[in-house]
Amino acid sequence: MPLPGWLGRFNRVATNRATGPLARRLPGFAVVVHQGRRSGRTYRTPVNLFRSGDRYLIALTYGRDRDWVKNVLAAGGCVVVTRGRRLRLVDPVIVEDHRHARFPGPIRPVLAAIGVTETMELRGSAPSA
Repeated sequence: MPLPGWLGRFNRVATNRATGPLARRLPGFAVVVHQGRRSGRTYRTPVNLFRSGDRYLIALTYGRDRDWVKNVLAAGGCVVVTRGRRLRLVDPVIVEDHRHARFPGPIRPVLAAIGVTETMELRGSAPSA
């Protein structure tokens, strides 16, 4: 069971504004830049991002029903800013992932403890300017 929706709303209003600048630079973090499906507005959402082979993994800590997830799926990808670089990621898919085997070892028990069961996987594309 993902984290409660009220916590996601609080994070969007408070925590994300504070962590956004850090998430662009710190390992294991990124900011997803995505377009609203209806508004066309550009949004920025801090996430935890990890690489596994040729795929990038984002644990869906609030589940698949978040607007940013729907926006990325509808657009077929997004741009992420991580460690000061912009990456274009494409071909998003959501997979059930109860074991989190492709995440770093220290992250697995955290994901299990908060009940994360879904992961968004994306493939890297050409670098984004």
